[in-house]
Parts: sequence; C-alpha cells; structure tokens
Amino acid sequence: ALFSHLVLCICLSHLSTLLVVLSRDRASALPLPKGSMGWPFFGETLHWLLQGSRFHSSRRERYGNVFKTHLLGRPVVRVTGAENIRKILLGEHTLVSTQWPQSTQIILGSHTLLSSTGDLHRQRRKVTFSRAALESYLPRIQKVVSWELRGWCREPGSIAVYSSAKTLTFRIAARILLGLRLEEKQFKDLAKTFEQLVENLFSLPLNIPFSGLRKGIKARDMLHKFMEKAIQEKLQRNHPEDHSDALDFLMNSAKEHGKEFTMQELKESAIELIFAAFFTTASASTSLILLLLKHPSVIEKIRQELMSHDCHCTADISLEKLSHLRYLDCVIKEVLRVLPPVSGGYRTALQTFELDGYQIPKGWSVMYSIRDTHETAAVYQSPPSSFDPERFGAGRPEAAGRFHYIPFGGGARSCIGKELAQAILKLLAIELVSTARWELATPGYPSMQTVPIVHPVDDGLQLYFHPLQPSQGHEA
Repeated sequence: ALFSHLVLCICLSHLSTLLVVLSRDRASALPLPKGSMGWPFFGETLHWLLQGSRFHSSRRERYGNVFKTHLLGRPVVRVTGAENIRKILLGEHTLVSTQWPQSTQIILGSHTLLSSTGDLHRQRRKVTFSRAALESYLPRIQKVVSWELRGWCREPGSIAVYSSAKTLTFRIAARILLGLRLEEKQFKDLAKTFEQLVENLFSLPLNIPFSGLRKGIKARDMLHKFMEKAIQEKLQRNHPEDHSDALDFLMNSAKEHGKEFTMQELKESAIELIFAAFFTTASASTSLILLLLKHPSVIEKIRQELMSHDCHCTADISLEKLSHLRYLDCVIKEVLRVLPPVSGGYRTALQTFELDGYQIPKGWSVMYSIRDTHETAAVYQSPPSSFDPERFGAGRPEAAGRFHYIPFGGGARSCIGKELAQAILKLLAIELVSTARWELATPGYPSMQTVPIVHPVDDGLQLYFHPLQPSQGHEA
C-alpha cells in the first residue's frame, strides 16, 4: 500500500507538467501525428518493452512513417524514412537537440559527451577517437581478440556467444580505453556491475525502491567508487608517457588547453568510454558471428581477400591495411544494416516544426528509427531482408545514399565510438576466419530480441568453436 501511494504521489506531481507537454501547439494549423498515447504517465512503455521491434513496426503499419506514442514518461514522435530522418539529423541545434531519456541522463551524468555541446563536444570527440588514438589502440585490441578467441576454441563445450562477446568487448574497453589491469575476479565483478547499469539506462524516471532507475544509480555509484580509486592511481604514476589509453588522451588534451578535469568529470567520462565500446559492440559482434555462420560463402570471400592482401591474421594490422580490405568493409556494413545494435536515436524538438504533413510540437521527444529505415528503404536493389554485402560495392546505389543507412546515427551527433566499433568488428572477423570454424550447438537459430539492443533471446546463440588446422585456412 505504501509503495502504491508513493507511485501515485509521483504520478500526480508530474501530471500538470505532463498535460502541458502532451498537448498540441495551437499556433500551428497542422495536426498531431496519428497514434496512441497509452496510459497516463506510463504511456505505452510496457508494450514497448514486451513487444520489442514489433511495437514500432505494427504501429508504423497502422499509422505511417511518422506516429506519436508515449514512452518512459515522455511524449514521443517515432520517425522512419530517409527524407524524414535527414530533416531531423541535419536540424541539430535549430529544429532539435540531442535528448536521451531522463533515466539515461541521471545515470550517466552531466559531464559526458552525450551531454556536451558545441566546441567542447567536438574537441572531446576528436581527441578520444582520433585516427592517431585508434592506431595506437589496434595492437592491444588484436591481442585481446586473439586471446579471447583461443579461449573459445579451447572450451570443450558450447559457447554462449552473446555473453562471451560482452566479456570480449568489456575487456577491450577496460584495458585499452581506461588502461585498467584487473585480476579476473575483479574484472568479472566490474563487468557484472556495468551490465546492471546498462540494463537500467532506459527505465521509467522513478527513483523509488526496486525501480530500474534506482538499480542503475546503485550500479553507477559502485562503478564511480572503483573508478575514483583507479583514476587516483593513474594520476600518481611515475611514467605517464608509458600509457596511451583513451582516458589519457582526454586528460592530456585538457591540460594542453589549460583545463583540469574534476574527479567527477573523469569518473563520468570513464563510464561513458566503456558504454561507447561495450554493449553495442558486443551486440554487433554477436550478429557478425551469427550472419557469417549462416553464409559460409561470405567467409570464403573474406579469406580470399585476406590472401590477396597477404593478411592472414590480425598481427601487425594497421588502419591503412584495414582500409584496403574492401569486401570485409562491405560485410561489416551489411551486418550493421541487417541487425543494427540500437533501434534509433533520441532528439527533443526546440521549436514546433512540420514533418510529413504533421506538427512536431516544441518539447516533444523525437525518436528516429534506424532499424525500420533499413528495412523499408526503397533504394535497395536486392531485397532488404537478404544478407548481401555486395550491395555496398562500388557502383551500387545502396553505397551512395546517406540517410537510408544510419547504423551509427548521423550529423553532429553520430555515435562517438563508430570508428572504434568498426575496427573491433574487422579485427574479430579477420581473427575468426583465419583461425577458427564454428557451428551451432542447438537444433536451430535463436530468435533475436531488439530492446534495448539486438541480442539472442536468453543468450540462445550456443556455438562450438574449433581451431583451424594450417591446411584448413582456405576452406569455408
């Protein structure tokens, strides 16, 4: 009864604000988009969480490419289609501004790239994921990928691929981006806590006992406590020139510009760096392994390309060498088209504007759809449902467009870790096809869940990994 009373009080406290925000802009003659706003305060959040991608596709089929709904305590306009998304992404700072759900902002904090704007945002992006920084990360990423994959091949039983991919990408984030050297138990405990943080990033903004937001805040506080100790050790080391992780790049750049980060800024930046390279890259890695398994001819073509460039493993790989592997680049692009890790991005309307004949009221959230746009783009020559890396080859119209293919978003707010993620995926693909073969450990393929990111239901992608013998490297 006490819990119900608390929820009721919170809902009533938000009601007056909510009624104003939910209303249309009467200064505009245009109608609101079609759609349903669901229950008061809670909206259609429960339906969204339970139905996954079917929630959006069913409403798109019913209402069109622009429809209204109510998610995570806010009115939302869901947008699909290249032309509509072009207007959103190119309207940054004029029509819209970046807007993550309130729960995400609370958990990640206010000193992150997600929250920064203008020159500060551009400077931090440029430093942390510059070409020079990425080049320095590659050898260490390669060692982690090779070490993890050898472990998969030594495992006598099957591997739960999504869990294993999360371990891989978290290890990359912890070692390469933060420079952490952890004992295995410490590593696993930290990964588990971070997973709890990410799982509650998209929750109702209710900071009450047992709520998702409360769980996310608890995980964040535990991570901040650990990070503060690790950062203090980093600041006190005797030979800073021996280290070149992403946090170092960020701290050194700040000093060069006459700025010292506070401990709170460093802790939030450290968490964001892991966030940029962890779950979404684990999702994409899982999708890569799944789609290669389903299409052995693609594996053979990758091997042929590696042989033609005398690139049989990831040792001594460079960004320059990766740039010459054109077919591999097409494969990675197609994996991200078919199974983009996240379904869309959030913005907030800075002013009321028109989209597809409807008004988008000032203050409403705008959620542009990556997955639906990929699935419905008319530009594709082969069916969008097919896995066809060649669609991104030279001379194909699919390779020329800009807003029908947006796995990393676009505009000034495209994904901060996209170059890093693509490099990790390419290194993983090279290591996989050069050193291993893999097969299903179950009668069939698992279904994929799409909320909050794409992953196999109940980690159902169970595979056997086997080391390739030297003579097997050319076999599919």
